[in-house]
Amino acid sequence: MKNLQVGLAGFGPGGHIFNAPIIESTAGFLISAAMTSNPQNRKVAREKYPQADVVTEYEQLLENDQLDLIVITTPNHTHYPMAKKALLAGKHVVVEKPFTVTTREAEDLIRLSQEQQLVLSINHNRRWDSDFQTVRRVIASNRLGKVVEYQAHFDRFRNYIKPGWKEQKEVPGSGILYDLGSHLIDQALLLFGFPAEVFAILSSQRADSTVTDRFEVYLLYPDLKVRLSAGMLVKKPGPRYTLLGQKGSFLKFGMDPQEEALKAGQTPSTTPDWGVEEPHLWGELHLDNNGDTHLEKIKSESGDYRKFYQNIYQAIVNKVPLEVTPEQAKRVIQIIEAAYRSHMSKQVVKVQE
Repeated sequence: MKNLQVGLAGFGPGGHIFNAPIIESTAGFLISAAMTSNPQNRKVAREKYPQADVVTEYEQLLENDQLDLIVITTPNHTHYPMAKKALLAGKHVVVEKPFTVTTREAEDLIRLSQEQQLVLSINHNRRWDSDFQTVRRVIASNRLGKVVEYQAHFDRFRNYIKPGWKEQKEVPGSGILYDLGSHLIDQALLLFGFPAEVFAILSSQRADSTVTDRFEVYLLYPDLKVRLSAGMLVKKPGPRYTLLGQKGSFLKFGMDPQEEALKAGQTPSTTPDWGVEEPHLWGELHLDNNGDTHLEKIKSESGDYRKFYQNIYQAIVNKVPLEVTPEQAKRVIQIIEAAYRSHMSKQVVKVQE
């Protein structure tokens, strides 16, 4: 198997926690370089990946002729200029979500990747969460009948302002809608396609918060309502997913275990039962058959973020279609922009692909 040499642009949490361990655990990849200006992150990079060339300037990655793929995990507002430079340098590119800050930026990168005939994808890794994979299976089984309402939540509790660009209003692409919202929007679009209309309520609930730290985004279809929400002041979360159908409901509590495992230093290659949920987190299927109620626990699918990078490898080496296309990621940005327009106008806004 041919090894693709990877350069990590950024080695903060997005780089050394959420991408590098997954890349390292995926056959066909070798982390050959890492770029970070942070002295502590440089130290961690050298310790974890002694084979990698650790550099401080992005241009040093772009000038490295040995690198096949650049993975960009820097702040959101830098995604567009850095991805553009990488494509112009002849590198395949993976961008951490969200793709870009604006739709126009996304369209420019799509055009450039096509001209350069290079792979461009976005790490919407939560398509491979155990809970979302289970939701997809339940919908595909048609046991709920026609789904008329879908709710997905990404709730946390942090009642203080965390240092860093994500909580700074003046930084484009900051706030929870770009951060957690991009995951929820991507999942919903994958399930149901592009909506006809969007309505959104965005707010800053924590003391001294200057960015959106709570949102409700409604994707409106002719016969389906999708409600997506996230907040930073939810101490006791409710169901993560709620599906309402003509034959019953499905409720799923709890979170896919991969994020916490990665934060704890675990990796897929060294951890048995990677991405397997505990039985107490399995979802509940509530069905009604002519008045007879039936409750069934649905075993969760196994989550596995490696599947994203397995597809990237196959797309680069064997030209297979991308699982996460830049066109799909662009639609996520379109919805985020529509949500801001809706919030500002306090109206439902029409959207078009």
